[in-house]
Order: sequence, then structure tokens, then C-alpha cells
Amino acid sequence: MTKAPFRLAAVPLALAAAFAATSAHADGVGAGTLIENTASATYDGGAGAVTIPSNTVTVKVDELLDVAVTSVDAGPVSTGPGSAVLTFEVTNTGNGPEAYTLTANPAVAGNDFDATIDGIAVDTNENGVYDPGVDEILTGPETTDPLDADESLTVFVLVAVPGSVSDGYASDVDLLAEAVTGTGAAGTVFAGQGVNGSDAIVGATGADANAVGSLTVGITDVDLTKSASVVDPFGGTGAVPGATITYTILAEVTGSGSISDLVVTDAAPADTSYVAGSLTLDGATLTDAADGDSGTASASGISVDLGDVSAGTSHSITFDVTID
Repeated sequence: MTKAPFRLAAVPLALAAAFAATSAHADGVGAGTLIENTASATYDGGAGAVTIPSNTVTVKVDELLDVAVTSVDAGPVSTGPGSAVLTFEVTNTGNGPEAYTLTANPAVAGNDFDATIDGIAVDTNENGVYDPGVDEILTGPETTDPLDADESLTVFVLVAVPGSVSDGYASDVDLLAEAVTGTGAAGTVFAGQGVNGSDAIVGATGADANAVGSLTVGITDVDLTKSASVVDPFGGTGAVPGATITYTILAEVTGSGSISDLVVTDAAPADTSYVAGSLTLDGATLTDAADGDSGTASASGISVDLGDVSAGTSHSITFDVTID
């Protein structure tokens, strides 16, 4: 009896798409990879065992279009009127190289104010910090170079905060990344547009993703209030020659955030003489010499370096002069 040769049916194209759809992460099989398989059968042909192969079935892995976007700022970026930078990371979570079009939207529901988008830049030197003149600013439509599977790119959204904002105002900016090949419902096929002529198939993300970066306005002001008290040589308060004037300077930092390099100075008034060793900060005596503490004083006046000061705090400085 003659036996029919063993045959393996060709795999439908839909099965190739099913293979690709199960690999939703960038560490799956790379797009364009050829998966080849040949079956075999053995039988007794009368004169001994016979082995026959089937035809070889080849499946080309399609390109999966997926992306992830995250904000990498530690929290809301503190800013005032002027420029600010929000930092994001765009990751190709598909299985083949893909470029992405980026769109920044400052008009997010619930904002206290809407910033102006000045541009989108890529981290050219890969140091995680926006460097003007170094990091490339994308031109419209703002599109990245192709990212390999699992490759991430740091991008900066450059914004301008209007001068009309008030302390404590908050605003979100939404960054959207869309696969250049196309977006749509999961499973949408772009025939022949994948790697090596494979199909490009939209993954679970829809081939687009977004993330929100946040701004918070911290407007910090310094208020200086100066007062004086007089003690005369007779135990009274008369401003007579020989009387001592104690000046008190109250430095109050208001708003939110902090300020840097706050230095308070005061010149000794005419017709008075500074009392050596009388300079204090928050009740603690400072030396007059330029040494390890924050104060200096001389016949010409006083200077106290408060350094970085957080909003909601205050410092009191006092010093004495005598009326000549």
C-alpha cells in the first residue's frame, strides 16, 4: 500500500500577528526576525524505516508599536515668573526601531495658570540636565530620532511662566509621544511598514502615551523692619551725647521656597560710633572680625551673611552705637 506523503499546512498570516501580539515588551523577539520550522514524520516503508520532512514554514515577526512616557522630576518643579524646565523620559517598549512625535500641552484642566511652551529639547549629552546651547531643540513637528527597542530618551519641555502668577499657583504640562509609523486601537495593522517589510501592529498602548509634569509657583520676598531704642547716661531715654542707640533689624522671608545669599548690611549713622562687640544674630553674639561666624562690624557699619533662607522664617540682628 502506498502511503501519502506527510504535509504541514501553511501557517495563516493571522497567526503571525498573534505571535507578535504576545510580545508586548521590548525584550521580546525583534521585529523582522524569521521564525522557521519544519516538521517530520517516520513510517515503515516495507524495506525499513523512512523519514520524510514537511515543507518549511517561515513566519516573519511583525513590528509591535508601543511606547511609554514618564515624568522624571522628583516632584513639582518650583518656579517663579520666567523660564522653567520639565524633564521626561520616552521609552520604546515595542520590538523594533521607532521614532516618536512629541506634543506638549500646557492647557490641562485644573491648572491655576497655563504656561507657554518655548520648545522641546533632547538630552544630547545625556547628563539629565538641560544645557542651553548644547542640548538639541527639536523643530516642528518635534520628532525624535528612531529609538531601538527598549531604548529610552530624556527630553526637556521648556516653558515660560507668566508674570501674573501668584505664590502657590500650580500648573501641569502634558507630554504626548506618538509612534511616527502610526497609532490607533490595539491590533491596528500598518501593512508592510515594519522592519524588513514586516507589518507594523499597534500594541496595547495604542502606540502613544503621555505623562504630566508639574509646576508650582514659589514667590519669595524679604521684608526688612528696622527699629531703635535709646538709653541715655542718666538711665532715661533721651537722645543726648553719650547715649546708646540699639538698632534692631528684623529680616522676614515670606512666600514659599527659599532665597539664596541673603546679606543684611547697615552703615553706622553720622555722628555716632559703633560699640565694639555689640553685634548679635538671633540673640547670639557675633565677633566683629571676618572669621568663622556670619557677621563683621567696624566703625563704618555692620554686615551679616544669612546665606540660604527658607520662606516662613525670620532673623533678628542687633548692634549698638553711641551718640558722639
